[in-house]
Amino acid sequence: MAHNPQAPQGPGPEGSPDPAGNTQMFRAFVDEGEPQRRQAPQKSGSKTGVIIGVVVVVVVLVVVALLAF
Repeated sequence: MAHNPQAPQGPGPEGSPDPAGNTQMFRAFVDEGEPQRRQAPQKSGSKTGVIIGVVVVVVVLVVVALLAF
């Protein structure tokens, strides 16, 4: 593995080791921050816009296919 002189080496400024240096420490670091980031999934409202978009795409494809032949 190449040495990166710009990367911090050894313990950080607080004296804690770098969590990226060890897989177990990295997983613990990721799991530690997870409850703060979790949000309730937002329910999407009406799906009318998606349905209209799909219909428009299908119509455009049919028109292009008819004009091509």
